[in-house]
Amino acid sequence: MPVTVLLVDDEPLVRAGLRAVLEAQPDIEVVGEAADGAAVVPLVRQLRPDVVAMDVRMPLLDGIEATRVVLRTVAEPPKILVVTTFEDDEYVYEALRAGAAGFLLKRARPAEIVHAVRLVAEGGSLLFPASVRRLAARYGAGDRPARATLERARLTEREAEVLRLMTRGLSNAEIAARLVVGGETVKTHVSAVLAKLGARDRTQAVITAYESGFVEPR
Repeated sequence: MPVTVLLVDDEPLVRAGLRAVLEAQPDIEVVGEAADGAAVVPLVRQLRPDVVAMDVRMPLLDGIEATRVVLRTVAEPPKILVVTTFEDDEYVYEALRAGAAGFLLKRARPAEIVHAVRLVAEGGSLLFPASVRRLAARYGAGDRPARATLERARLTEREAEVLRLMTRGLSNAEIAARLVVGGETVKTHVSAVLAKLGARDRTQAVITAYESGFVEPR
C-alpha cells in the first residue's frame, strides 16, 4: 500500500511542487489538498491520509492549531509534517510542541522531501538537532511543566543516556552502535522513555529534554 499524503498550504505553487515531487514516487500517493488549516480535520476524516504536510502560516487557521485539533479529535490521527520557509520560526517550535513529527523546509531538495514523508509515515521523527537546539534556546528553555515531567519520569541511567542521544538526532540503529547493544534493546529503552515522559513520539521527548534543562539547548 502506498503512503498517502494530504497537502495543506495556502500557496498553490507550493502544493503543486510538493505534489509533483511526491507523485513521482511509486510508493507515495497524494490523496488531497487544502488551502487552509480549517479544512484539515474534515479532509483527514474523509481521506484518512498517513501523513499531512502542513504549512504553519495560513490565513484562517494556522498549522499549529490545526495540528492540535487533528491530534486531539481524530481517532488514529495521521503524522503531521510541518512544511516551513524559516527553520528558526517560533511557529515551527510551537508546531513541534503541539505534536508534529518534524519539520521540512520548503527549499528542501526532492530527495529530502520524499525521505521525510517516508520517515514520518513509518513512525520516525524528522528532527534537525542544531535547529531544534536553537529553537529550544530561544523559545522553550526553563519550562516548569517540562521540569516536573522529567522529575516524575525517574529515568534509569541507561534511559537517560538514550534520551541524550535522541536529542542529537541519532536513530535507533545509531544509538545501538554507540552503546554497543542490540537494536531491540534500544527500541525497548526508547519506548520506556516515551512512556515515562508521556510523549507521543521522539520529537516530543526531545522537546521535553530541552525545555526541562535535561540537556542544555545552547
